[in-house]
This record gives sequence, C-alpha cells and structure tokens, in this order.
Amino acid sequence: MPIRKLLLAAALAAAVVSGSAGAQALSKPGEFYFDADAQTTKPVIAIRETGDAAMERLAKIIERKAHAPTEAAQLAHLAMEGGRVELGRQLYGRALREIDSGSTYWRAIMWNYAWDLYHLGAHEEAFKYWATLHGARNVSAAWMPPTYAVALWSLGRKDEAVEWYAAAVRSEPDLWRDSSRYAELLPAWRDSDRATLAQVRQAWAENPPRWP
Repeated sequence: MPIRKLLLAAALAAAVVSGSAGAQALSKPGEFYFDADAQTTKPVIAIRETGDAAMERLAKIIERKAHAPTEAAQLAHLAMEGGRVELGRQLYGRALREIDSGSTYWRAIMWNYAWDLYHLGAHEEAFKYWATLHGARNVSAAWMPPTYAVALWSLGRKDEAVEWYAAAVRSEPDLWRDSSRYAELLPAWRDSDRATLAQVRQAWAENPPRWP
C-alpha cells in the first residue's frame, strides 16, 4: 500500500487532541534540580529505520496493531517534522490514549510532543504538556529549569523564566552561569532554542532573583 494511504489509515485510526491550552500555571521553582530523569528526555524509537522507510513500516504496524503507542509516537514525530502537522497531532493523541500515565514511555511521549509543538510555534500548548509532566511526579529533574526557562520566555512570561534559570544556576553553577557549554549540555536542542536560553541567561545575569 502506498505511503500516502498508509498514513491516511493511521490518521483515521486516531482522534484529534482536543482543546486549546489556556494560560498554564506552574508552581514556583524549588531550590535544586539534580535528577537526571533520563527516561523522560529520550526520543521515542520503536524501530531503527529512518526517513520514508521508517514512516511506511510504522504506518503498517499501526494499521495492523490495535495497541502501538510507541510506534504511533515515533510516526507522529516524523510526520510533524515532515510538515504533516495534523496527522502528527492525531498520532500523538492516539499514543497518549493507549498508554498509562505511570509508564516511562508516557513521559517520553509527552516530552517529545511538547518539543514538536514548541518548534511549530505552539508555545502555549507545548508548555501545557511540560507543565503536566511537572505535576505528574514528585521529581526535581535537571531538564526542568532550562526547559521551563525557554518555554516561559517564549510566552512572554520573562520574570518566571528568569526564576527558573536561577534554579538551574543554583543547582549547577559551573554549568549554567554562562552560555559557553550550552551545545554540550543541550545537544538535542536547536540553535534557536539555545539562543533563546542565552537571552534568559542574560536577563538573569543583569538582575539575578534572590532565593527564596
């Protein structure tokens, strides 16, 4: 079956993620964020193929398999990267419906979906998913301060962004006090993401908030 039809079949099997995100509240940052939480920040990879071959194989799996959250999430990411935004949203919706929120894959899917939305310019919606992750577990993950700093800055919530950046500096001052190690610390981020974080760092350096 051609890839176009396979992708359409996958889309028809999924429901659209409903509702738009309103202004999402987030608690004040804590003092320190040391937890690696590596299972959240990993890419969702069900198969090792890439490009069109991966999309076609994933679409076949999803068409035949009633429960395929990781395959749906991987295909969703590829679809959104390729400009098939609505299909990507539908597939992410299917993946999240098919997996329990206690699963490590649920967290990884939420994390990856948020970044895909962020890179589309859907910053408010992306932040909703990151904030959901924040509230889902009692963990002080190292990814939270820089990620929330970038997300909040992009939403125009600059004071909050600086507060979260300050949490990164409190936790690992040698890593975050300047921007020289961003490429090493954030290898999966785009240059534009790191540039936004550098703007937050500059604002923090000019007026670092006091703790607590």
